[in-house]
Amino acid sequence: MDIADALQNLTEEDLRAWLERYRSLGPLPGILLTFAKSFVPPLPTLLIVGVNAAVYGLWLGFLYSWIGIVAGCMTTFWIVRKMAGHPLLDRWARRPKVQRGVLWVRRNAFSYVFLLSLLPVGPFVVVNIAAGLARMPIRSFLIAIAFGKAVMVMAVSLIGYDVSRFVRHPVQLLYVVLLVAASLWISKKIEAGFARKAQEKPLPPEPEKE
Repeated sequence: MDIADALQNLTEEDLRAWLERYRSLGPLPGILLTFAKSFVPPLPTLLIVGVNAAVYGLWLGFLYSWIGIVAGCMTTFWIVRKMAGHPLLDRWARRPKVQRGVLWVRRNAFSYVFLLSLLPVGPFVVVNIAAGLARMPIRSFLIAIAFGKAVMVMAVSLIGYDVSRFVRHPVQLLYVVLLVAASLWISKKIEAGFARKAQEKPLPPEPEKE
């Protein structure tokens, strides 16, 4: 079994034991686990966020998971944005999945990042890299990631904090669905604001490759 398989096969008991072992470090273990997701794709996001909520409590677990995920996404995005044009990064950028991501970012930057941020599973690393390669404005990326990940982390934390409650009362999942729907509506309003500003101030031309 290689490292990727081992990470994908992490169990709730494994994560709980790890968090309890380093509980003396406060929120750091919970934040680091979600931060690492941006650099170690096989890590199970659903499991980590759910266990954070179960171990630290709903609100603290949500906060630690959100901080870690947003910090990881911003770090990846910033590194790629700074390295755009480097030969090593260019080879990665030629992958079909990354090229499609870059194309979508250039067409619908905010919506693309926000909508994929809502998903508890998905190509997180590809989204961050595509946004960096497309030179998406830092403020737009931060808002889209922060808001989208907040909705995703809260939805998963609510379920992970008390799974048995949703098993007994599945209708309560409706609240999670309503939360996501409301977030989609708000995101459209935010995107419209960015679109108006983009019309007033055209985006800079794409940098030339050396």
